[in-house]
Amino acid sequence: MPKSQRTPAGDALTNLVLDLFRLNSLLLTAGDRLVAKLGLTSARWQILGAIVDAERPQPVAWLARDLGANRQNVQRIVNDLHAEGLVAFETNPHHRRAQLVVLTDKGRRAFDAAMALQMPWVNSLSEGLSVKDLQTVHRIVAALRTKLESETEGHT
Repeated sequence: MPKSQRTPAGDALTNLVLDLFRLNSLLLTAGDRLVAKLGLTSARWQILGAIVDAERPQPVAWLARDLGANRQNVQRIVNDLHAEGLVAFETNPHHRRAQLVVLTDKGRRAFDAAMALQMPWVNSLSEGLSVKDLQTVHRIVAALRTKLESETEGHT
């Protein structure tokens, strides 16, 4: 049986994907360490960021979609954030059962504190990397994400 049926691009993409898996794990661990003293985790910080980035309050299902995450996992984290007073729920005029998730003042302060920690960390991490190279990687990752999202939508 042949060792590999992949094209050279397929081999290169496989290597990139494996490195991205490792990078994701390292980023989550680093993020957890960075925001631990704020009572956050990478996952909680990510949800707060999605709420901040949204143009208007959204239900959990939309936040999960925007994050490319499992709705049940996002709901669990949102419930934890709610219990800690970092988010609140508002009535959704378009859907009675799907409440809107909004940041509280305490949640905004926690998010802002996390971002204040992130700035020097990310600036240090980016030292020695060219902006052009980072932009190229970003375009490639975005293109792969778009392809995968369109494949996923075709199977639902």
